[in-house]
Amino acid sequence: MNHQIVNLPAGLYLVATPIGTARDITLRALDVLASAAVLAAEDTRTLRRLMDIHGVPLNGRRIVAYHDHSGAETRARLLAEIAAGASVAYASEAGMPLIADPGYDLVTDMAAAGLTVTAVPGASAALTALSLAGLPTDAFLFAGFLPSSAGARQSRLETLAGVPATLVFYEAPHRIEAALTAMADTLGPDRQAALCRELTKKFEQVRRGTLQELAAGVAADPPKGEIVVVIDRTRSDGVNAVDLEQVLSDALKTMSVRDAADAVAAAHRMPRRKVYQMALKLNANAGKD
Repeated sequence: MNHQIVNLPAGLYLVATPIGTARDITLRALDVLASAAVLAAEDTRTLRRLMDIHGVPLNGRRIVAYHDHSGAETRARLLAEIAAGASVAYASEAGMPLIADPGYDLVTDMAAAGLTVTAVPGASAALTALSLAGLPTDAFLFAGFLPSSAGARQSRLETLAGVPATLVFYEAPHRIEAALTAMADTLGPDRQAALCRELTKKFEQVRRGTLQELAAGVAADPPKGEIVVVIDRTRSDGVNAVDLEQVLSDALKTMSVRDAADAVAAAHRMPRRKVYQMALKLNANAGKD
């Protein structure tokens, strides 16, 4: 038996669960799951299976389903339980609740009601990938999942292009090729990155290279499983807007808009899309076709 029954004060306990290997759960998390008066989970079957693996009995407790579609009624029920003096343990399907997982509305409602919320930390795919990527870790931004539509995805990437921090994304295998292609186009094809998949599992893999190389790699060898993409921070070479405009104007004298944008973006290691849009504007102002 790897757990013990403890006296938990009334409150909401956000319990981190393993992102792959079941033994990555903490002893404190097992104690909380064994002791909480009420259990809630994004996926009740996943939590029940995890508790079975570690020999944590339900002892007559039922696991309440709480996910993005649960609505206010389930939140109100959990609030009422805590207000009445109960301890509630909530676990998302994998990793830390609220980190690209449900729980935000639950926590905000609890805090607004003046009820206690505490975390039982543990595994996180974002932090695990960040430690494996071989990229700077002193400043990073977790950007979650990109939008599924091409236009919204492009807009989101454009807002992140100049962030002076390592970027961390979650992505699904069926969308990873399109995502990496968009990343290469918007953030720059030569920007260093790492694709981390199936973390802590049997087929864990880290692919490193430029965004362009990773995009080509997934096209040739599509990855399976859960994916985290880690991208190096922007590396400015100091070129300002005025200088860039002059360089583009000179290039447009002998090149098409597309070729000029490609050449200037590559020379200054800048996102091609940004340079291409500037080239279009300069070309229009010059009255060219």
